[in-house]
Amino acid sequence: MRDERTGMPVLYKESPPVAWRVGVDLYVSEVNNPQNVNWLEALIGPGHKHRLGLFRKAVQQMQACPVKLIEGDGVVLLSEIAKQASHNASLCIFHTHVANQMLQEVKQQLLTSIQKVGENRDVFHLYNNIWDANLHLDYVIKGEKHIHIIGQTDGHGKWFSWN
Repeated sequence: MRDERTGMPVLYKESPPVAWRVGVDLYVSEVNNPQNVNWLEALIGPGHKHRLGLFRKAVQQMQACPVKLIEGDGVVLLSEIAKQASHNASLCIFHTHVANQMLQEVKQQLLTSIQKVGENRDVFHLYNNIWDANLHLDYVIKGEKHIHIIGQTDGHGKWFSWN
C-alpha cells in the first residue's frame, strides 16, 4: 500500500508475527563456533570497518535469537522446506545477492518452484539480483501470481530506494 500524497510505502509500526524462521545455504557456518566467526571475519576486507561492525552485530543477533539453518541447495530443497512450514501462515521467501551467482536455468528453477509452492498456499518472494538490481516483491495468492518492482537496491544492501 502506498501513501498517495508522497508515493512512499505505508509500513506497519510493528512487524507481523513470524511463525517460523529457517535459513538455507550450501555451507552453513554456525556462529556459535569461534573458528567459524574468525573465518567469516577474515573474508571482510581490512578497510571495511563498517561492514565488520555490521557483521559482529549480526553474529550477536544470531547467537541471541538462533535461526534453524539447513545446509544444502535452497533451490532443490525449497518445496520440501515449504511443506514443513505451518499452513496457517503465509510463506515468505527472502534472498538478496545470492541469486546473482546462480546459472540462468537455476534462477528459472527457483522461480518455477516458488510458483508451484504457490499452487497450494500463499507465498511472498522478496528479492533482488535475479535479473536486475531492482527490489522485487512477487507473490502468489490463491494461485494467482502478482509481480511488483518496489524499489532499487545496491546488490550488497548498502542502500535501497522505493519506487
